[in-house]
Amino acid sequence: MFLEALAAAQHSAVHLEMRDSYMLDDPAFLAWQQGKRLDRADRASWWRPWCDTVAGAVGRGVVMRRARIVSEPVTDYIRYEYDVTHPNVVAGELVRWLPRRRTTDIALPGVDFWLFDGVVTLFNHFTGDGQWADPDMETTTDPAVAELCGSAFDAVWERGIDHEQYAV
Repeated sequence: MFLEALAAAQHSAVHLEMRDSYMLDDPAFLAWQQGKRLDRADRASWWRPWCDTVAGAVGRGVVMRRARIVSEPVTDYIRYEYDVTHPNVVAGELVRWLPRRRTTDIALPGVDFWLFDGVVTLFNHFTGDGQWADPDMETTTDPAVAELCGSAFDAVWERGIDHEQYAV
């Protein structure tokens, strides 16, 4: 579902993440907790095929932006996400972080989402403990939903702190 929507995108793909943790049993996260860190010099070890997917989309003119709303002090999972965001940025994705306390006047959808070209909204569904729910994704082309998600993303993006400037 996601790859098809991104492949069809012509201008933009924006992603809003609002959870403080996801899949705490992810082997990469567990390894990070044990001290394993991303080798910034070894591009071949980076999130494949994700980085290739981002670079391909950006290469054909799609502006990819990701905003993360985070509670502070941040969780270990958010520290991990921050640590592993470098490849996303190198691949061409723009990333900002927004402390949750600065969102009190923003109308936000209840779940994370992707919005493609301002018209296709893909919601990501997770369980309470951060695992993928069943079903894990839901897509809609409802213009009112796209407008809500687009305005929420724009408000978060405007207030967000660029990845390079945010301190975890």
